[in-house]
Amino acid sequence: FQDLVTRYAWGEIWSRDGLDRRARSCVTLAAVVGSGHLESLGPHVRAALRNGLTPAEIKEVLLQSAVYCGIPAAGAAFAVARRVIQEETTPPA
Repeated sequence: FQDLVTRYAWGEIWSRDGLDRRARSCVTLAAVVGSGHLESLGPHVRAALRNGLTPAEIKEVLLQSAVYCGIPAAGAAFAVARRVIQEETTPPA
């Protein structure tokens, strides 16, 4: 199953023309919030940072998601994103 997901989602879909990786990250973050699968949000926040989104842009995606996906879902997503962004942007001690 993981092989299928890797080939299809990360290979065929993410390598298509039409959207750059930053735009795909925005869509993915919103879709994860909207679907309620917040257990997978952390890796997608990390990927969004690697794809060039800033923490401020991730915040904007989550704020936009709040309007269309619901305040509770976005509130939980902010908690996940805050933790991941802190982990990713804090220099090691």
